[in-house]
Formats: sequence, C-alpha cells, structure tokens
Amino acid sequence: MVGEDTIAQFLDALASGEAVPGGGAAAALEAAIGAALVSMVCNLTIGKERYRDYEQAMIEARMAAEDLRARALGLAAEDGAAYAAVGAAYGLPRGTDEEKAARQARIQEALKGATDVPLRTVALAARVIDLCAGVVDGANTNAISDVGVGALSARTALDGAALNVKINLALIKDEQFKAATVAQMSDYLNAARPRVDEVVRKVEASISK
Repeated sequence: MVGEDTIAQFLDALASGEAVPGGGAAAALEAAIGAALVSMVCNLTIGKERYRDYEQAMIEARMAAEDLRARALGLAAEDGAAYAAVGAAYGLPRGTDEEKAARQARIQEALKGATDVPLRTVALAARVIDLCAGVVDGANTNAISDVGVGALSARTALDGAALNVKINLALIKDEQFKAATVAQMSDYLNAARPRVDEVVRKVEASISK
C-alpha cells in the first residue's frame, strides 16, 4: 500500500513497532524521490529557449525518471512482501527431521527472495544517478541544486539497499549465489558512487559562478 499512503501515513508506519515497512522500503522511497526530482528539473527546463539544445534529452530523461519512480514505489511494496515470506518460513514447524529440513529449505529460498528486492533497488538507484548525471549539464540553473539533491537521494537508496542485500546474504548458505550477488552489486556501487560525486561537484561549481 506504499504508493497509496500519504507521506505522514508512511512515516507513521515506518516509526511504529512493526518490522514492515522498514529500511528496504525507505531505501526504495529514496530512489523514488531522486527520480521525482529528475522529473521536476526536466519539467523546469523543457520549453525554455535558453535550454533548447537540451530539449530532447530532457524529454527522454523525464520519461525514464517517471518509469523509475513508479518502479521504485513497487519495490517499496515488494520489500514488505519479501520480509513476510521470510517470517513465514521461520514460522514453519520443526518437530521432525523432515520438517526441519523443509523449514531450512524454505528459509533459504525466502532469504534469496528478500535479497533480490534490495538488489533491484540498488540497480534502480544507480539508474537514477545516471539520469542525474545526464541532465546536470543542461538543467535550468534555477533548479540545479535539485539535481544534486536527486543524486544524493539516489545514493542513499543505493547504499541503504546494499546494506539490506548484505544482511540477507549473511544468512544464506549458497556460496555461489552469494558470490554472484556480491559481484553484481559491486558493479553497480563502483559505477554509481563516483557519478554522484561528479554531479555534486558540477552543481556546486554552477552555484558558485
């Protein structure tokens, strides 16, 4: 229900004693905020004569940002479902050896599912950062700081989701799965983090002119 909640409702739920929503949903929401800021900057740039050379790029970036924003909200909701699946697996009976084996198998399967959601959030956040890097040079200078905030929001999503990947991987016994997941996540992190720094430097340079 994340997409239908008001901000206040989501924050109330986040602050409650319930485990859902939690950090995974918060990270996905940060990615959505970053994408929304990209859309905002594009909307404030499109149609301005001064930025005519960037018009088509801004239109394309806005379209991509809208898609990413919707997907990020979906991931925020999926995070709760993935957590619930893990909880259900831990709640299975374990009175016999067969039940114990089935329970452990279900737990491992659920943990892999719970790892997939934040990993996709990492990937999505990296894409939002790419969009910020793509629009910063042609953005309306009156909204240039918003590009920076968008990139920083996406970095919070990136790093926060990465933590959720790691906490689930710590409980997974499949070493091949763990290694592949870490490698994939590292690719996103290593590519995206420097781009955030680049965007912020450009924003600060523009502001100080």
